[in-house]
Amino acid sequence: MPQPLGPDALARLRTYTTPTLANAIETFNARPRTAGFTAGRIRSVFPELGPMVGYAVTATCRASTAPPPEATARRAALWRAIEATPAPRIVVIQDLDDPPGVGAFWGEVQSTIHHALGCVGTVTNGGVRDLDEVRALGFHFFAGSVVVSHAYVHLVEVGGPVEVDGLAVRTGDLLHADQHGVLSIPHEVAGGLDDAVERVNQSEQEILTYCRRPDFTRDGLEAIYLKRR
Repeated sequence: MPQPLGPDALARLRTYTTPTLANAIETFNARPRTAGFTAGRIRSVFPELGPMVGYAVTATCRASTAPPPEATARRAALWRAIEATPAPRIVVIQDLDDPPGVGAFWGEVQSTIHHALGCVGTVTNGGVRDLDEVRALGFHFFAGSVVVSHAYVHLVEVGGPVEVDGLAVRTGDLLHADQHGVLSIPHEVAGGLDDAVERVNQSEQEILTYCRRPDFTRDGLEAIYLKRR
């Protein structure tokens, strides 16, 4: 993967919302405007924690069937993959059950383990639990459901491409997430997002300022849009 962003750049990303960054990314025409974000079924369980930013480490899991003997070794394989990924890290787990969320991989124990390994949170289409304990830890949950049991949950694969709520993720992808959902930031534009955000904000502010003026007219609004063509 390209050189990871420094602490200051990552901190600045955490000051933006996902819609703001999505608008900024569009200005680079780096991908279709229909790609690169979750579809709304994965939500932040702890929105009060604010935005989450980090590099993805991927895995898949299943909870509806008993784990095979080799599943235990996959936990250690995930830990090694985390250590090989730049910090801060976000574990992205695709739940393969249909429907997902039969059991939770994530609770107090797994969140504490992964927090100690330098992870700031998880993104999963599956379930999570132990909300009070994990909230106190400050570990982000972006999940498809909240459930009671871990059932037979076990890892199926570590490090391969996954898809959660319409978002394709590979290990090493830079992710930004907040109360709106999860956004993937293309590495090739990550270093230019501050300037892009400023340009988008200036463009939007012209419209907002005009709409709040006491002399606002529809003709004036049309004129602003016409000059943008």
